[in-house]
Amino acid sequence: MHFLNQDIAFPDVSEATKEGILAVGGDLSPERLLLAYQSGIFPWFDDEEPIIWWSPDPRFVLFPQNIKVSKSMKQVLRNTSFEVTINKDFEAVISNCALMKRYGQQGTWISPSMKSAYTQLHTLGYAISVEVWLNNELVGGLYGIDVGNGVFCGESMFSKVSNASKVALIIFIQNSNYKLIDCQVYTNHLDSLGAEDMPRAEFMTYLK
Repeated sequence: MHFLNQDIAFPDVSEATKEGILAVGGDLSPERLLLAYQSGIFPWFDDEEPIIWWSPDPRFVLFPQNIKVSKSMKQVLRNTSFEVTINKDFEAVISNCALMKRYGQQGTWISPSMKSAYTQLHTLGYAISVEVWLNNELVGGLYGIDVGNGVFCGESMFSKVSNASKVALIIFIQNSNYKLIDCQVYTNHLDSLGAEDMPRAEFMTYLK
């Protein structure tokens, strides 16, 4: 495991542990975050921990052409009263995502410093939010990073009503030109939508 200093640099992802941990420390500056995502690395840590940088192998990804839309979801998309927007309220989306919990973690992993860092990336045009509205109320959404080369790195999503996060992802994918969605690690939710494991070495070729 590597310990980062003030230099904006990361070790090669091949040096990550079996669990996927590559490095500890550093900061959440826009420059470091962008380099991390462009290098197949992302931060994930509890708010009382130091910054932990990950690059798991395999990587969980979704090819837009392989997204699975069930018959019931097709009905939802046809008959829904949902309204989907892009970048209308990034701060509200990340704040709602911060209230969601990841399996095996205590409390939120989206700390105030994380929210501030990704809001900066949004201001710079790299972090994107998708909002789902019902009767003018925000009921679901997601956010992530556009790293270029047709790759979108999804960070988190939330739902206050049934199917809202699925609607956000499906509509976003269907109306974008991304060739690969990085889902980072396995979840049942994304597996049901068609995400699959990919060797890290193959994932890196998409970033380059």
